[in-house]
Amino acid sequence: MIAQLILGLSILVFVHELGHFLAARAFKIRVEKFYLFFDAWNFKLFKFKKGDTEYGIGWLPLGGYVKIAGMIDESMDKEQMKQPPQPWEFRSKPAWQRLIVMLAGVFMNLIVGMIIFTAVILNYEKEYLPCKNITNGIYAYPAGREIGFQTGDKILKVNGKEVERFKDVVSANVLMGSVITVDRNGKTVDITVPDTTYRNYSKNIRDFFIEAHNFNFSIDSVLDTITYADKSKKASSAFIAGLKKGDNILSIDSMPVTSYGQFREIIWDSKQKNLALTLLRNKDTLTISLVVDSTGYIGVVSKHHYALKSYGLASGIKYGIKDAMGNLWANVRGLGKIFTGKENASESLQGPIGIMKIYGGIWDWHRFWLITGLISVVLAFMNILPIPALDGGHVVFTTWELITRRKVSQKVLERSQVVGMIILIALMVFAVFNDVWKHFIR
Repeated sequence: MIAQLILGLSILVFVHELGHFLAARAFKIRVEKFYLFFDAWNFKLFKFKKGDTEYGIGWLPLGGYVKIAGMIDESMDKEQMKQPPQPWEFRSKPAWQRLIVMLAGVFMNLIVGMIIFTAVILNYEKEYLPCKNITNGIYAYPAGREIGFQTGDKILKVNGKEVERFKDVVSANVLMGSVITVDRNGKTVDITVPDTTYRNYSKNIRDFFIEAHNFNFSIDSVLDTITYADKSKKASSAFIAGLKKGDNILSIDSMPVTSYGQFREIIWDSKQKNLALTLLRNKDTLTISLVVDSTGYIGVVSKHHYALKSYGLASGIKYGIKDAMGNLWANVRGLGKIFTGKENASESLQGPIGIMKIYGGIWDWHRFWLITGLISVVLAFMNILPIPALDGGHVVFTTWELITRRKVSQKVLERSQVVGMIILIALMVFAVFNDVWKHFIR
């Protein structure tokens, strides 16, 4: 977990600061330092100097920075600011150039997020399930049935727009409030998804909403063992009971099973219960008893046989950008819910420990890049917030200057920087202590 967190943040911090660095150099602004991680109290793990810039790695892995000459930043170098402005300094450049330098880091995180999501699609996902190919319609699990879905509904539109990928129907944005239009036995029906739906769904992926599980199924494979969250392993119930690839489940405790979704729901609701499965193996009908484990798994794998569509380069880029912007918008909406009191900050915000747990204890490159891409767009959004000491704070002051044609005084900039740093430190302390409370004490 720690290794994934450090690697992910290292990549994203580097590209963010690289954006500032490249923009500054493009306008011939001197960059005095370029550091990955903070060299607090002037302690550095590594450094070298090339030209006017000192490059290095600090010891405190909470971010990074570039020290741009003639700019009031976290270094609070007041002595430099007392000297007459020099042509190579940030403060000597036109406001539009300074604005670009400030936006460059956010821009880089946004672009890198899009690139990562595109690479994940093309390298790992490779294909997707089109809504039109779900010929039997969706299976409505309890959370879906509760808001009006019925098994067999065929997805037509989301918020009035036709949707190609089924993946987009169960995205975070849809679960935070939307209207889904379905074809129900030839009739068009609009189903309103409340803006609280994501709460239940995000607690556990098996907390059942709607899925493409309305199909007759046979077992594709049986797992020998199941690995649990605490990394312990146990022989699966299906393996112990003797289930085999190709078995067709006909009924469970005399209840007919007509779809994979129904099978999955019954198993999930039967934790630690002994069930009698009647199945068809070749031409023989058998009854096998097994015990569902405490997590609601028995250790069988079944895949739908709907036709998938491959991503091409163009569609991969299109949907990579869509996924990146969708995740960005979901986080914007989530932060809005916190500010309006609809969500509890202590439950919703994640600090370093929370992010580590999201990465997980197993190194899975697919998951690593998905989470890193998500964090990249979140960093872009967080950095553009109008808080002094963040890029967004500098953008506000520079935009004000562009509009009024008057520079904000150095004293105001210095004081706002101090206020901003206090706010950021307070938020960081809150995030860390909140993590400790959630994951170790509560």
